[in-house]
Amino acid sequence: MSPLRRSRRDEPGPPDVALPAAPGGILQVCHPDWRGVRASAEAFGDPVALAQDLHRLIPALGVVDPGLRLVVIQGWPPGAAPFAIAAANAGLDVAAVSHSAPTQHGVDAGEAEALSQALDLAADGVISRVGVVKAGLAPSLCALGHDVWHVPNRVPQIERPDPEPLDGSPVGIFLFPMWRKNVVTQVLAAVELGWTPHLMAAAEVPYLDTAGSVVHGELGRSEFLRWYGSMHMNFNVTLSECHPMMPMESYRLGVPCLLSRTSDLFVRDRDLYELTTVDTADDPHGIAAAASRLDGHRGDVVAAANGSLDDIDIEAGAAWAEFTRGA
Repeated sequence: MSPLRRSRRDEPGPPDVALPAAPGGILQVCHPDWRGVRASAEAFGDPVALAQDLHRLIPALGVVDPGLRLVVIQGWPPGAAPFAIAAANAGLDVAAVSHSAPTQHGVDAGEAEALSQALDLAADGVISRVGVVKAGLAPSLCALGHDVWHVPNRVPQIERPDPEPLDGSPVGIFLFPMWRKNVVTQVLAAVELGWTPHLMAAAEVPYLDTAGSVVHGELGRSEFLRWYGSMHMNFNVTLSECHPMMPMESYRLGVPCLLSRTSDLFVRDRDLYELTTVDTADDPHGIAAAASRLDGHRGDVVAAANGSLDDIDIEAGAAWAEFTRGA
C-alpha cells in the first residue's frame, strides 16, 4: 500500500452525531442536561440537537438538511465557539441565546465568559445576532455597543402526569443551591409554615438537618414534572432569574408557584403579580407570609396565571419569529 494512502478502515466514516431535519430552516442546539435551557429550546418548536460538547456536532455540519439556514445555540454549551465558527464556515447563519442574568455574571466567571464569547463572535461577524432571555438586559448591552435582542421563553407544552399521593403540605424547592438560587432561605420559609420541603439537592447547611426535607436528587424531565405537579406549592424565590421556565411549568401543572420580583412573568397584571411574587427574596419570614397569602387565593391565581401564560406564549412566539427571521 502506498504510504500516501490510508487503508479503508482508517478513512473517516460518517459523523457519530447526526443533525435532525429542519423543515422550517431553523435548528437549535443545546446541552441535554441543562434542564431549563433544554425545556426552553423545545418550547420554541424548532428541532433541537443535543450534545454535551458541541465539538461532537461539527462533523455533522458536512451533512445537513439542504433547507437549513439558521443554527441557534441555546445556553452556550462547551464547544459552542468552535461550533459557531464551523457552522458559519459551512455557510449557515448562526445565532445565540443567553439564559443567564447579570447577577450570575458577577459571581460565576463561566456565565460571564459564555456571553462575552458570543458577543465577541457577533462583533467578528461569525454570529448574526445574540438574544438574551433576561428582561431589561438587552438595552444595557446595546448601550455597550452590542446588537442584542430580548428573546423571552415560550411557555412549555406539558401533559399533566398523575401526581404522587403525598401527606401534609409538600413544597417544591427544586433548585440547586448555586447561582444565587436561595435554597436555604426558601427551606426556612417552608419550615416556618409547617410545610415539608422537597429538594433536588440539599444545601450543606448543618442547622437545616432538622427541617425534614425530602431530597430527590437529579431528576429527569418526566420524573421532575410528576413530582413538581404533586406539590401543594412550589417556590422559585431566587436572587437571580430570567424568564423562568419552572414557574410556568408549575402553573401549567395546576400548582401555585411563588416567585421573587427578579422575574417579570406576570408584571402586566398587577393583582396577579402582587399575589405571585415577594420582594423580600432573602427574608424567610417574608417569603412565608407571601406564600400564605398566595395559598389563600390559589384557585383564582392558577386560573389567572394560565390565562396570562397564554398571552405570554403568543408574544414570545412572535419575538422568536422576529429574532430568527432575519438572522
